[in-house]
Amino acid sequence: MKLRGLVGRGRALLVLAGAWLALLLLLVASPVLRPPAPAPASPVLAAPDAHLAALHGARALGGDGASGQLTPEMARRLALAFSDLDALKRQTAELRALVVEVSNGDPSMYRDLQDRLKQAETLLQQSTGGMNGERFQVLGNKEPTSEYEQLRRRLKNGVHEFWYYMSSELHKLQKQAQTSAPQMVSKINSILEMGEEHEMALLTDLSSLQKADQYDGWREKEAAELSDLVQRRLHFLQNPPDCSQARKLVCSLNKGCGFGCQLHHAVYCFMVAYGTERTLILKSFGWRYHKGGWEEVFLPLSNTCRDGDGATYAHWPGKPHTQVVDLPIIDSLSPRPPYLPLSVPADLAPRLSRLHGNPFVWWVGQFLKYMLRPQTSISTLLQESAHKLGFEKPIVGVHIRRTDKVGTEAAFHPIEQYMDVVEKYFDVLEYSQKVEQRRIYLASDDPRVIAETKRKYPHYEILGDPVVAKSAAVATRYSDNSLMGIIVDIHFLSLSDYLVCTFSSQVCRVAYEIMQSLHPDAADRFHSLDDIYYYGGQLSHNQVAIYPHSAQSPGELDLKVGDQVGVAGNHWDGYSKGKNLRTDKIGLYPSFKVVDKVEVVDFPTYSEVPLKKPSNKDSKT
Repeated sequence: MKLRGLVGRGRALLVLAGAWLALLLLLVASPVLRPPAPAPASPVLAAPDAHLAALHGARALGGDGASGQLTPEMARRLALAFSDLDALKRQTAELRALVVEVSNGDPSMYRDLQDRLKQAETLLQQSTGGMNGERFQVLGNKEPTSEYEQLRRRLKNGVHEFWYYMSSELHKLQKQAQTSAPQMVSKINSILEMGEEHEMALLTDLSSLQKADQYDGWREKEAAELSDLVQRRLHFLQNPPDCSQARKLVCSLNKGCGFGCQLHHAVYCFMVAYGTERTLILKSFGWRYHKGGWEEVFLPLSNTCRDGDGATYAHWPGKPHTQVVDLPIIDSLSPRPPYLPLSVPADLAPRLSRLHGNPFVWWVGQFLKYMLRPQTSISTLLQESAHKLGFEKPIVGVHIRRTDKVGTEAAFHPIEQYMDVVEKYFDVLEYSQKVEQRRIYLASDDPRVIAETKRKYPHYEILGDPVVAKSAAVATRYSDNSLMGIIVDIHFLSLSDYLVCTFSSQVCRVAYEIMQSLHPDAADRFHSLDDIYYYGGQLSHNQVAIYPHSAQSPGELDLKVGDQVGVAGNHWDGYSKGKNLRTDKIGLYPSFKVVDKVEVVDFPTYSEVPLKKPSNKDSKT
């Protein structure tokens, strides 16, 4: 391979990254600074072409259309947007010429780059059609539209997926250059380093623009109101006025698995109870983690109804008039009701889809919030542990599973893979604030991991207890000490600012789910080294294509806009694997060309529970 060809490829990749950066900055700025828009049309939740409406300015991004003042900061961003636009036009022309030149040498390698360039040019034309010479207005709306919130989250995810793709391809070129052109290895390394800086700067700008849109107040308020509504519904369900007459769902905490798995078993039972309007009776005496049962560790699920007695009894599904129904584990459930993961209630779905990047994970988090209310002794333990550890923010939670799952359900990942992600998190954070001390909370089932991490990363403050890690080993896992240890680990992992782990571990997924109840939207506060998020026994996880795709190799899928894809996993290299439900074919597809489908189901709406909690004034009257 000639030196000139490799240099050209490197320049093409750099220019493409720069062009994409400028384009995204321009698009993200558009909800704050945009041309006057025509009268808003009726909203369509999660429409596949909602992004086109946003790019064209076909609707105002707020409820009342009120106008604000152009602040100096906004004027500065406007000037930067025009500057970026000019640069993007120049870079696009240059990239077109470079890709054509490189493709003459190896068309197959750069066909995907050409496709992406065409898409960038199309978006450029769409997003700049009404800009030249028109007066911008600043929208001062009280709350964002669903389209705006979904587009904002999709842009951030797109930045990640774009860099997954580019870094993967650059590493392939690097490997080829080691044998064919060793002198180019250092150049490719430089491109990788600069590309990562571009990504980190762009993520920082996206975070800054989220704060600048002045919708954070609405996000906090909406999250609090939605959580309060669900918690009050759960309290109503679990506290019937007459337990002897209440319809009940009995669930035994006897599934033969670890703590995280058993929590998910209990949550599944609670979801079915919510969907069938039955009070959940959790039978836990003799629990393998604590013989005294659930209620010696966490507060009871009910204040008024804790026994499973009733006039009539049946195994699942029973009849509507059956008073007591016994529910099996999810693996043996038949027939399967619609209330199973990954479903969310239809009456909450529009609000959740606007607020949160993964509505189902938020939904799980609400059940865990209700269930994991600690007894006084556990609260004291957690407070003492926080003081002993010196738990402070900023901090990244790291969970490293080492014993029973490695080699069976999960692959081995060295500490360096986890810490590379941690390093990047803090690098991005330091773009916007000074970090006095880089800090992680490290949880593991192998105490040697804590010692190894401290040895290899002395500039980090490593919070973690080797005694807790030792108790999590398979031989000592089912004991009171182990239970206290895993409760502490999950607590501090969920309190961390960011989570690095493997989603093949249920402990990691539980921490991630609890995290959702602590923030308006913590859907992207994680990095998994293996699986995407899933829930054991879940219904199908589907995605919807928002861009078409023509297969570039026998292993890829063709996609049409609107196609549903049953996703099997993300390869974290720009591609995911799944099954096109239209063509019934399995293969790879670009991850950025799809969005998750929110599975909406008609759960009960609990009309007895008001949508908003009565104020003190209302309750007095």
